[in-house]
Amino acid sequence: MKNVMKKTTALLLASALASPTVFAGHKQNYDYARVVSAEPITKTVRVSVPRQECWDEQVSHYQEPGHRSATPTIVGAIVGGLIGNELGHHKDAKKAGVLVGSVLGGSIGRDIGRRHDEPRQHYYTTEQVCKTYQDYHEEERITGYHVSYKYHGNVYHTRMPHHPGDRIRVKVSVTPANDY
Repeated sequence: MKNVMKKTTALLLASALASPTVFAGHKQNYDYARVVSAEPITKTVRVSVPRQECWDEQVSHYQEPGHRSATPTIVGAIVGGLIGNELGHHKDAKKAGVLVGSVLGGSIGRDIGRRHDEPRQHYYTTEQVCKTYQDYHEEERITGYHVSYKYHGNVYHTRMPHHPGDRIRVKVSVTPANDY
């Protein structure tokens, strides 16, 4: 059985080496074919286009007055403390009277002082306000071409990503027909 396998392997190797395709090396040749037609392949796509609208708008502002004095509060606390001290008859009552009188006098002084403060100033400015909107539309976009070309009297078809022009490069390969 070993001899039969050796003979079969040798016979297959000899026939492969004798074959003309092994020595031909499959050389590739190139030529040009005439383009018969190139029809665009299209696709509908939705396109977003930003649009900005701007307008002038009146904006209200308030400005706080500059410096507020603490003098009315301090004077009110001192006067209230003195009055509270005079109204109390005992030592503990005098202390409580001073405390209550100072707090009330400070509060009254603060309120009187605010009446004489400058009011907050109210003013307007014109500012530009903008808003961006998205507008959409549909477009036809070319995604490729159905190309028909003629080579040696035969018409062939292919698909290409770009328009080929008047002619297209083709690969030509010759192999034996093995019909002997």
